[in-house]
Amino acid sequence: MEMALYYPELGYYSRPGAVVGRSGDFYTSAHLHKLFGAMLGKQMIEMWIHLGQPKIFNIVEMGAGMGLLAKDMLDYLKAHEIFDRLKYSIVEISPTLRQKQAETLAEYQDKILWFDRIESLHDFEGCLFSNELLDAFPVRLVQMDDGVFKEVMVSEEGGTFRETLAPCDDDTQKYIDRFFLQDGETFHDGYRTEINLGVKEWLETLSRKLLRGFVMTIDYGYPVWDYYSQRRNRGTLLCYHRHRVNEKPYQNIGEQDITAHINFSSLKVWGEALELKTIGFCPQGTYLVSLGLDEAIKEFYGEEPATGLLLNLKALILPEGMGMSHKVMIQYKGERIPPLRGFSFRNEADRL
Repeated sequence: MEMALYYPELGYYSRPGAVVGRSGDFYTSAHLHKLFGAMLGKQMIEMWIHLGQPKIFNIVEMGAGMGLLAKDMLDYLKAHEIFDRLKYSIVEISPTLRQKQAETLAEYQDKILWFDRIESLHDFEGCLFSNELLDAFPVRLVQMDDGVFKEVMVSEEGGTFRETLAPCDDDTQKYIDRFFLQDGETFHDGYRTEINLGVKEWLETLSRKLLRGFVMTIDYGYPVWDYYSQRRNRGTLLCYHRHRVNEKPYQNIGEQDITAHINFSSLKVWGEALELKTIGFCPQGTYLVSLGLDEAIKEFYGEEPATGLLLNLKALILPEGMGMSHKVMIQYKGERIPPLRGFSFRNEADRL
């Protein structure tokens, strides 16, 4: 999965023709309407206030796609006091996408710094956020075989990829012991799912860089009790090619996206061990409404928004769109846990 997505010049995200959006293989919330970026801008202002309105407030975005979300956020924030205090950093491993982001964000070039990996980031105070990033972290596949979980490995025979099962290594087994055995759940032979160990390393690195502030994660996923359940017995690994979904990661290699849902409980468990306290967790739709989406609509469009706008906003907030499938989780590093408006309607952090 790592090679298929990130191998230099050939991986899905690193190839010269990499495109994210409606003209590519999938699109994110940022492609539906600029109000999504405006709402995240509102969140940044609230976070800045909770931190005591520091002279420098850093926004760090990981995996910025084509740069649309960053532009929409900055377009909104430039009319507010926080704008003169902002430093915006983008962590992006793809040279192709960095170039596209630079073109999209040309008017804000004096505000933005680019880094090719999180380890290169400066220490900062502010907020690190990501939108549909962690689902593209390479995962391990495990499968129950003769009553024992084994890891799914990839071999080659006659020019064809084949799967084979091997004993789990220590890191995989520790994850299984920690997260799989919930409420006496039993797994039958053939049960298959994913393990994302990259999230732990990512949290460890960013926690060293974040002096004080927030980590905001927007992605599709589940709490552990929902993720590793018998009814989800084939896992969540999916591929996206030309806006069509398939479950065949060994085809269209380097030309299709490969993703897996997030175990949000692992972010909470690993984060708390790194002094990242969980403030809130809830569906994206509830979060946006709670944060004041209606106020933003009136601010931009008055009392009678256009029909096209409402259709796009429905895709952002309703259960049949991204409103339920995508979740928002915010963690905090600091002396106290500040209340955030986006979780005032619904906060499911205690269910993680």
